[in-house]
Amino acid sequence: MATLLIVHHTPSPNCQALLEAVVNGATAPEIEGVRVVRRAALAATAVDVLEADGYLLGTPANLGYMSGALKHFFDQVYYPCLDETRGRPFGSWVHGGNDTTGALRALETVTTGLGWQRAAPAVSVTGEPAKADLEACWELGATVAAGLTE
Repeated sequence: MATLLIVHHTPSPNCQALLEAVVNGATAPEIEGVRVVRRAALAATAVDVLEADGYLLGTPANLGYMSGALKHFFDQVYYPCLDETRGRPFGSWVHGGNDTTGALRALETVTTGLGWQRAAPAVSVTGEPAKADLEACWELGATVAAGLTE
């Protein structure tokens, strides 16, 4: 069975709503053979990353960058996971008050360095999530999870 690791930092109700939509997509009943593991960014470890076959990453955009919690996660897992996880698929979502550009760029830089392969376009949401934003997050979760069954 494939394992999908969801690493997130969800300090606000808006971030929580996006996470729940991603999880609902990843655990949709029609997707079989994928175990979904959720970890807060400050609790996720290199072992979690090494044991997973794919990743979903969620963060708020803070001061033009990913959250400090997600940055800490990457700082902890980067070198222990660098060689072993190359080529693994990932997806991401970012929530910002009015801009997510810097956080998206930072995620792209780190995942490129790790050699991870984007499995779905990043979801970028500003302000209160609309129905279309939640649907995009659901689709993100479902797409990455379903890709692990192929």
